[in-house]
Order: sequence, then structure tokens, then C-alpha cells
Amino acid sequence: MDTIKYVQKRSLIGKPESQRRIVRALGLRRIGHVVEQKDTPQIRGMINKVSHIVEIVD
Repeated sequence: MDTIKYVQKRSLIGKPESQRRIVRALGLRRIGHVVEQKDTPQIRGMINKVSHIVEIVD
């Protein structure tokens, strides 16, 4: 199965708790942190919900 890499680009300061939980569930801990996971619809949906904080890396 394919994988997807994504990185946290913005701070969570002032963001709602639901968005903080999504970013944490994606495995991101700090700005610049890159994570690679299986490319599933669930992961894509989570990234889509916090697309203003998380960016997909090639």
C-alpha cells in the first residue's frame, strides 16, 4: 500500500481542541515534524480537516 508524508506547518496556539486532537492523532508533535503513514481515507480525511495546519510533502 502507498504511504503519505505530511508535516506540521503552523502552530496549534489558539486553535480549537478538536483540531489539536486531530493533529496529535496524526502523530505530529511540533512545527516541522514530518510523519509517514499508510495512505488511507481516514488519514486523508484527518489531514483535510486541518489542512490549514498540516501540509502534504512529496
